[in-house]
Amino acid sequence: MSRREQPRPDTSGLSRRSVLKSAAALAVAASVTAPRVADAAPATFTHPGMLHNAGDINRAKVRVAAGTDPWLSGWNRLTANSHSQSTWTNRATATIIRGGDGQNYSLLYNDIAAAYQNALRWKVGGTEANAVCAANILNAWSRTLTSVTGNADRFLAAGLYGWQFANACELMRDYAGFDLAAAQAMLADVFYPLNNSFLTNHNDACITNYWANWDLCNMAAVLAIGILNEDKAKYDQAVTYFKSGAGNGSIAHAVPYLYTDSDGYALGQWQESGRDQGHTVLGMGQMGAICEMAWNQGDDLYSYDSRRFMKAAQYVAKYNSGSDVPFTTYTWGTGQSCAQSSQTVISAASRGQIRPVWAMLHFHYNRRVNLDDKYISAMYYNLVAPEGGGGDYGSDSGGYDQLGFGTLMYAK
Repeated sequence: MSRREQPRPDTSGLSRRSVLKSAAALAVAASVTAPRVADAAPATFTHPGMLHNAGDINRAKVRVAAGTDPWLSGWNRLTANSHSQSTWTNRATATIIRGGDGQNYSLLYNDIAAAYQNALRWKVGGTEANAVCAANILNAWSRTLTSVTGNADRFLAAGLYGWQFANACELMRDYAGFDLAAAQAMLADVFYPLNNSFLTNHNDACITNYWANWDLCNMAAVLAIGILNEDKAKYDQAVTYFKSGAGNGSIAHAVPYLYTDSDGYALGQWQESGRDQGHTVLGMGQMGAICEMAWNQGDDLYSYDSRRFMKAAQYVAKYNSGSDVPFTTYTWGTGQSCAQSSQTVISAASRGQIRPVWAMLHFHYNRRVNLDDKYISAMYYNLVAPEGGGGDYGSDSGGYDQLGFGTLMYAK
């Protein structure tokens, strides 16, 4: 372990399960109990327990009511977003197409952003109109959507919008006007088969053909559906794939090379670093979502394999905030024949791209577990904070690949 990874205080005895049991408090507390056995779903699922737990919600509610920054600045970004207005009208349709002719997937990602943002406004601000809006959006899609199709990009749609839809549903699951059963059935019947097909068969391509994010978004969807539906098999499928899956989304394949820089910080080369930085930063959000959802169910994937993901996040943050990082030639098999391709240098394309993925990582590594996250911190505070969400980062799909509002929900 790099000296820069050493924690400040010793918190190794804190159980994830005990942390979650006191989540209703303003500051999430912990007690000393035995951690759960790895690779096993929780005996009882925690709700809310995806991107946000009860403690996150209560802290944001109290801090915003008190007018305290940075929570207030995060709240102001939320309330200024057009998607968070309770007048949003859903555009639910039976078939979503991503890739090829007739693409209409923007209908879905805009409505998911609206459902999530209205749900946050209800949870934090207590406004009934926002709850009604969020429930109406989710109910309409749950009762209307029957297929996600298109070319290979249909797997991206199934992954990205599967985990995001489930997260909006998780926030609304205790609202009387929300049809949880319809959402659970739709996600299991429409999204999960595509998620599972991709992780199992990779669209009949060479196992290394698809970039890490293709696996990651589908892993995140399986995990989120498992939590929403209290389906232990799906939950375990996602966690197991994170640790040992054959594709590029599993942790060792997503972070193939490790380094220590001249200042003693551990770094990990991300699998898409030679491709471009937009997709590389996207990967921080996708793997971060998986780790956060698992954390809120009692599994610490953030620290799995000697904090391999933190090393990747430090690497990506260091490069995208303007500093050089090492790069090892990356070689993989493409297509169905596994024809070899290589990248010999890190890509500067879209370097410094801003996506709302860093608050989650900073407030976990630096505040929850007290580690020195120099580069993640710099990326967050100098370039990103306060974080917005869908609609704040451009109108194309990339601006909706993450739900955002981490300043509001994760600041500690």
